[in-house]
Amino acid sequence: MARYRGAACRQCRREKLKLFLKGDRCYSDKCSFERRSFPPGQHGQARMRKESDYSIQLREKQKVRRIYGMLEGQFRKYFKMSDRAKGVTGENLLSFLERRLDNTIFRLGFASSRNQARQLVKHNHVLVNGRRVNIPSFFIKVNDEISIREKSRKIEAIADSLEAVARRGVPSWLELDQDNFKGKIKSMPDRQEITMPIQEQLIVELYSK
Repeated sequence: MARYRGAACRQCRREKLKLFLKGDRCYSDKCSFERRSFPPGQHGQARMRKESDYSIQLREKQKVRRIYGMLEGQFRKYFKMSDRAKGVTGENLLSFLERRLDNTIFRLGFASSRNQARQLVKHNHVLVNGRRVNIPSFFIKVNDEISIREKSRKIEAIADSLEAVARRGVPSWLELDQDNFKGKIKSMPDRQEITMPIQEQLIVELYSK
């Protein structure tokens, strides 16, 4: 399955929820979801039939996969890791997704969206503990220090995103040093920090069939 290359706003409309895939645009009146919140396609505004349990579980999985910008194979791999780890499978899954480097860059405010964060990582703008890392799925650990390369700190997109970080806020498991373009991992992600309406138990039920 190839990576989705279509309009990001169609994904929000399909899930009937604003997924904040386009950064600051999602907070403005230019957001397409605000104007057309019904599903895309010819029958998007038609009255829908009652959804089955499978359909509800599938939509929840697709929603979370789209939020974090992942392919099906990658997402299933994370689920298997979560199922093998100690603790609650659903919460483990969300913790693994939050600990990805691209998501951490987004959470710290160096990027306005996870897609933009992924590009920053791939183009060698990010350092982890002083070393260049260009793998978006790289797992961060407690006490890791994430920073933006000295030469990359003048990139306009990074500066604009940091200016808007006050609106989004930084989770308590992260510590941001905005003046020095650095962030530190204070603890593992907490389930309560994930404010998007996610029902991870539905994903567990789907993959457990």
